[in-house]
Amino acid sequence: MIDEIAERVQILGGVSIAMAHDVAANTRIERVPIDREEVPVQISRLLEAHHLILKDARDLAEKANDLGDVGTNDLLASSVVRTNEMQVWFVGEHLVEMPLVLAK
Repeated sequence: MIDEIAERVQILGGVSIAMAHDVAANTRIERVPIDREEVPVQISRLLEAHHLILKDARDLAEKANDLGDVGTNDLLASSVVRTNEMQVWFVGEHLVEMPLVLAK
């Protein structure tokens, strides 16, 4: 999906971000703390990131549609939104409110 998005950016005359340090500098997804976190916290953090991506993808798909950019709208709706909706469902299924039980 990342390659498809980068190719679309370049097709439209933009410059895609490719280097890890550039991605890290431009992301709005919060950086993970250095200390260890409990698994439910990690899963919650992952779920929040997917929700952020979904919101942005939906907003951008709507903007592309308003501008008549069918290709970008299709890429965002078909690939980014659908994939992240599935991930939100899948990751969300692993979050349950219950006390931690350790295997013996």
